[in-house]
Amino acid sequence: MTTDIIEDITEAEQGSSLWHDAWLRLRKNRLALAGGMLLVAFTIIALLTPWIAPYAYDAQNLDLGASPPSAQHWLGTDIFGRDLLTQIMFGGRVSLAVGFVATSVALLIGVTWGAIAGYVGGKVDAVMMRLVDIMYALPFMIFIVLLMVVFGRNILLLFLAIGAVEWLTMARIMRSQVQQLRQQEFVEAAISLGLPPSTIIRRHLIPNALGPIIVYTTLTIPSVMLLEAFLSFLGLGIQPPQTSWGLLISYGAETMEEFPWLLIFPGLALTVTLFSLNFLGDGLRDALDVRRSKD
Repeated sequence: MTTDIIEDITEAEQGSSLWHDAWLRLRKNRLALAGGMLLVAFTIIALLTPWIAPYAYDAQNLDLGASPPSAQHWLGTDIFGRDLLTQIMFGGRVSLAVGFVATSVALLIGVTWGAIAGYVGGKVDAVMMRLVDIMYALPFMIFIVLLMVVFGRNILLLFLAIGAVEWLTMARIMRSQVQQLRQQEFVEAAISLGLPPSTIIRRHLIPNALGPIIVYTTLTIPSVMLLEAFLSFLGLGIQPPQTSWGLLISYGAETMEEFPWLLIFPGLALTVTLFSLNFLGDGLRDALDVRRSKD
């Protein structure tokens, strides 16, 4: 009898947990789960590409040239006789890396900036957020192009440049969250104990704002990947011999009338990944909505 009571209490405690409730709601969202599984699958394939790709990355067959899908080349070949499936797999490594790394840079800057502004408040907050407003007014595409022109076309610089212009929204979101949490009793208790502001922000405020941070992350990655694809399409992003989905789409667009598969398959890979991320982001947003915890 006592064991049954303990189990009931444990289940009640788990049921009242925000993260437990969020997981239960997320499990009911089939599109979000499918998006998450596809994203995990694409990430695993990208990591294992050097070992599972059907052909070597630089393998060419100029005599074969651009050929449609066949038993030997499932997605066809490009104008240099390179296997398109292999190119897409290696391009996915770069595109996903840009998405994850650039988003991480944006989160690091945005979370730190917004947390400090929201916690300190006053003139410091006003100055920091006015800088954010000024940067919002600047055409970020021109900013990235200038960085690429001045410092050269480098993949690491591309990561940093994209991340450096995608942190502004996260800073505003984090500032709003911290301003709300700043009035909570656990923060006032930490202040009364004499904890330094850096500790309060790191151990109390940021962990309690993980919900919006996670949701914003899943919605920023596709935005970053689209930006990289657009830059590569313009010739300002990834440069040969490296490749990305955006660069493959650029090449495919040039020959789409003669060899449509060169545009269809890279575009399909990018589209499916972006849809997966958006479905997962929407699902996490709904699952982590505190107002739904009583549903």
